[in-house]
Amino acid sequence: MSRTSSIRCFGLASALAAVFFATAASANPLELFPFGQQMMFPQATTAPRDSYDGIEQSDRFRRQVVDYPSREAAGTVIVDTPHTYLYYVLGNGKAIRYGIGVGREGFTWSGTETVTRKAEWPDWTPPPEMVQRQPYLPRFMAGGPENPLGARAMYLGGTVYRIHGTNAPTTIGEHVSSGCIRLVNEDVMDLYNRVNVGTKVIVLPMEHRVDNGRGGRG
Repeated sequence: MSRTSSIRCFGLASALAAVFFATAASANPLELFPFGQQMMFPQATTAPRDSYDGIEQSDRFRRQVVDYPSREAAGTVIVDTPHTYLYYVLGNGKAIRYGIGVGREGFTWSGTETVTRKAEWPDWTPPPEMVQRQPYLPRFMAGGPENPLGARAMYLGGTVYRIHGTNAPTTIGEHVSSGCIRLVNEDVMDLYNRVNVGTKVIVLPMEHRVDNGRGGRG
């Protein structure tokens, strides 16, 4: 697996979401995935979602089904790092597109991994390297709404990287983390219910854009 950084994930910086290049896709609103438990944002189960926790969210980053021809099997996750999208391949030329936050400069990586573990409301223990860079961080934080890992986490292979939620929804669309891929909590719960242990995850490098899903590895 290739990486531009092996530093452990998660940056706590918070910035307003920026608008990057729009992907050529004909988008339709996606019906919310049914959950078997109470969600953190209950109003979203009964009404279209225009904001997260009261914060306006650009249409570009709203979860939606888009046209997405791909050679990858249905169920594959593809992370378009430079354009801050995550695609869950549905097959038949379609995918669910999510807005994401990705690694900041010097902390991006690329490669193909699998989901090896899933966790609900995960605890967070900042790695020593992160504490050294940011000594004000807590040494441990129990899972919950205030935890920066958010509502769900999906662990990638033997790496230190995760796809996880966030308690800072304005960072979606930004290059802010130490390598992890973040989604708003509603979206990470939706993805969590679709993804299984063993799911293939392709992370594209910064210098590569998804070419209609055909490139795969970039």
